[in-house]
Amino acid sequence: MKLYYKRVGKHMDSKIKKLHEENILVDSHLDLGGIICKYRKNGEVKILNKYFLDDFRKSSFNLIIAAIFVESEFLPDMALKMAIRQIEAIYEDVLECSENFFVVKNKNDLEKIETTGKIGILISLEGAEPIGMDLSFLNTFYRLGVRGLGLTWSRRNFVADGSYFRNPEEGIRGGLTPFGIKVVQSAEELGIFLDVSHLNDEGFEDVIKYSKKPFIASHSNARVLNNLTRNLTDNQIRQIGENGGVIGVNGYKTIISENENEQNISKLCDHIEYMINIAGDKNVGFGFDLCNKYYNTGKKYDVIDDHSEVVKITEELLNRGMDEKIIIGILGRNFYEFLMKAL
Repeated sequence: MKLYYKRVGKHMDSKIKKLHEENILVDSHLDLGGIICKYRKNGEVKILNKYFLDDFRKSSFNLIIAAIFVESEFLPDMALKMAIRQIEAIYEDVLECSENFFVVKNKNDLEKIETTGKIGILISLEGAEPIGMDLSFLNTFYRLGVRGLGLTWSRRNFVADGSYFRNPEEGIRGGLTPFGIKVVQSAEELGIFLDVSHLNDEGFEDVIKYSKKPFIASHSNARVLNNLTRNLTDNQIRQIGENGGVIGVNGYKTIISENENEQNISKLCDHIEYMINIAGDKNVGFGFDLCNKYYNTGKKYDVIDDHSEVVKITEELLNRGMDEKIIIGILGRNFYEFLMKAL
């Protein structure tokens, strides 16, 4: 399928095409659980083929980490039910679209994204609310194919406190709870990698203290460039890199900048370059958190409309003179190598 290009000359067009078609592309955060569940509830089927396949193919994506996110209105009583419903919706849809998609659970599955031509879907929990305070449910979710665990969303749960998008009035913030420490340790023992996006600073320091394996920040940017506690400090960026983890740059406009004039691809690439300079060029990738299809309101929440426009980011990085080997890592190789060790 022909790639999507715009505003590029013939030489640049050829270079971008080669980079995308000959290398692995990974998005470490997309709210596929909620999106697929919502559309299927309305009677639609083959959501992945209908709403995503063309966009994924146009930029040659190989792997999507599908987040399972439970809205606050369903907490706490419905969290488990809603998470399982979303996971089941993903499996049903992947089965209907099996000629193009499959669920990734282990290294052998991960290797298939390079040989089968199919797009892998790896399931992750965005927030530990579905397990409540019952550690056995972590085992249940592992058996259901969950391989990533975001400890919190931007709210408090039984595991830890979340980071907020602004600065609301709040009481004393906490790090990992005693139960949260057990969750971190049990997840790593099971083979579920940790995700610290949305975790507050205190919780981050506890993860550094209690975790034994590399972890990711699936969809976070640099706090220096946009002063939100939702974004990562320089020290956090450095620690993720030194620990062998990967940071997925977020494409949501207000996570990139609160200045509307800076909510663009150029500023997104500023975050990429900044985090590479601190964490290292093998420790940054894509985690766009594209929300246009999640909210489906007609409003544009992201600096790119969909995955087909990721080639514009590649163009910008090339125009800045970034080495192609570094770009290959950002496109997906960095997350792929992390997952090959984590799964």
